[in-house]
Amino acid sequence: MQASGIIVEYNPFHLGHDFHATQARKKTGADCIIAVMSGPFLQRGEPAIMDKWERARSALLKSVDLVVELPHLFAVQHGDYFSKGAVETLDRLNVSSICFGSEEGNIAPFINSHSKWEHNRENFDEHLTAFLDEGISFPEASRLAYRAIGVDELDLSQPNNILGYSYVKAIKQFAPHIKPETITRIESEYHDEMIKGKISSATSIRKEIHKQGEITEGVRQALPDSTVQSLHNYIKDKGKFHQFEDYFPLIQHLLWTSSPEELRQIHGVEEGLEHRLLSSINSSSSFQEMMESVKTKRYTWTRLQRIFVHLITNTRKKDSYLLNEPVPYVRILGMNKRGRQYLSEQKKNIEVPLVTQLKQIDHPLFDIDLKAQRTYLYPLLGKQRVESYHREKLPPLFV
Repeated sequence: MQASGIIVEYNPFHLGHDFHATQARKKTGADCIIAVMSGPFLQRGEPAIMDKWERARSALLKSVDLVVELPHLFAVQHGDYFSKGAVETLDRLNVSSICFGSEEGNIAPFINSHSKWEHNRENFDEHLTAFLDEGISFPEASRLAYRAIGVDELDLSQPNNILGYSYVKAIKQFAPHIKPETITRIESEYHDEMIKGKISSATSIRKEIHKQGEITEGVRQALPDSTVQSLHNYIKDKGKFHQFEDYFPLIQHLLWTSSPEELRQIHGVEEGLEHRLLSSINSSSSFQEMMESVKTKRYTWTRLQRIFVHLITNTRKKDSYLLNEPVPYVRILGMNKRGRQYLSEQKKNIEVPLVTQLKQIDHPLFDIDLKAQRTYLYPLLGKQRVESYHREKLPPLFV
């Protein structure tokens, strides 16, 4: 069996995601589609709207055969580290290709842009440093630095192109035997905040759910039945969908009880940010207010959200060395019959542990995964929190 990998968050799994997985199978001719999915917290530093088990179930009931978890430390990082963790995880499972959605829709500009960057890497780094020194945010500084070295074939102002380019860089560096492929993202834009029909952005779907407090008809038309059922299951069992505002009391407590020296140990806290955080918390009555008071051109909304995730999960600078080491295990979240068959065929060729039970692995990267999962449960009531924690000890899903 041949497998193709996709890199996902499924927050939640919608019809656009179903299209992506279906087209990836067609484009690559793969027998098995493997999704490496962020767990409780996502690349932009947000808590997932519902837990990883329900998100995985939604995908497995449609077009994905195997869902594995991207280790948390990689999941809440900028594109290069996020991509490294995802590509290495899929490589551990011996995928022959990785297929991503992009605004570009053609793989050649990604390959050509990477080649130009490789030949001008030193020049790129000099431009990047200069732009950062001007106080420009990292994403914008990167875009300007690429333009400065003549990378203009690929539009790196588009969010999916940016991530796709990071995937290609990671493939070329860490798994050059994997073939990169891309399909065109259709209809909705990544940051669209309004539902626009059957193919809508996850952002617009989440915004509608949080605003209305229910699964509206507009939300329903953008989701497969499997996701609608998962959302119903989650709100019935847990009583809420997760959003960052739920974690503000925890953030407030941690800031009120931490010294500047302690905050400086948190991953991502740089350049005196600890003083800005401690000052802002005293005048903020919500997460929204806190973000608006701390945000600057240099400290973007996304960057700050990641830092707050590192704060509440107690992820420290000393943990960051793990980002530069190879991914040492694969956590299996769920599979269907085809996914199980693929794992059975590949078992002897997979060189890292396949984690299906907590007792199977003892590693500092996995310890961070568990801390993140426990922190994610903070907004739940006592009984739901305990039940959700014990779900972590159960075997993977099989649908």
